[in-house]
Amino acid sequence: MNIYLEGGPDGLAEHALPLAPTAEIKIPYRGGYEHFIPTPRFRGTAIGRARVFEWTCRTVSPNSS
Repeated sequence: MNIYLEGGPDGLAEHALPLAPTAEIKIPYRGGYEHFIPTPRFRGTAIGRARVFEWTCRTVSPNSS
């Protein structure tokens, strides 16, 4: 399965990834993590049909300054 990341901060482009998670995922980005949750939606992408994961929040890595 592919996933499509939707939303998030400026600079983190929406894009499709060849992953198959079914729960929340977190992407390391600029000293923190961007959190995405699965939705019931799918969309066509350049790499095929993808489940849409939407951005929910950002957390800061405890090791960032």
